Amino acid sequence: MEDLYQWMFLREFFHALGLNIPQHVLYSWFFIVILVLLGWMATRRMTLVPRGVQNFFEFLIKAVEDFVVANMGEQGRKVFPVLFTLLIYIWVLNVSGLVPSIDAATANINTTACMALFVFVYYNYWGIRIHGASYIKKFMGPYWWFAPIMLPIEIVSHLARPLSLALRLFGNIRAEEITIAVMFILAPILGSLPIFILFLLLKTMQAFVFFMLTMMYLKEAFEEAH
Repeated sequence: MEDLYQWMFLREFFHALGLNIPQHVLYSWFFIVILVLLGWMATRRMTLVPRGVQNFFEFLIKAVEDFVVANMGEQGRKVFPVLFTLLIYIWVLNVSGLVPSIDAATANINTTACMALFVFVYYNYWGIRIHGASYIKKFMGPYWWFAPIMLPIEIVSHLARPLSLALRLFGNIRAEEITIAVMFILAPILGSLPIFILFLLLKTMQAFVFFMLTMMYLKEAFEEAH
């Protein structure tokens, strides 16, 4: 039955090439291509008075950039492109699960784990880039004699961050996907519509939570150790 609903035929295409690519990877690639095409449409004929897709993206980018700068300061502009990309990418993958026959890629732990590991490496990269060797002071507490206690606690705390990011997003989206499937079986149209609207808001919120936590981790990495 699963193959019956693969309306994009991506699996069959790659299988014919001798490649066995997991379904969540195919969906991720598919929506990356869609987002790239939308970006191209928004920038191919840019005008001083934006219209259509350009107008929508300029409004969206400006709103998110102002939000990042308001929370991180001017230094937030350095990491805004990555933050915005994460927000849009996760939101699109989340919402794609509302389309009949599509399983959201973020409902797979491998997808969320990869993004969480990227965030972990990315904010630590900025911390090391800005502070150099003194970045270690963030893990040692406000006073040097706290270091033996604070250092292992901080290391465990930071290592738990990607685990928390990955499991939170995966768990919520997977639970929503299962609920939608059950509701659609029980009441295909009338019973599913209110759930679809509710889950659209919840999926948006989950993308925003991932975005917000990433921004907070980056803000912490940018700040001087006290």
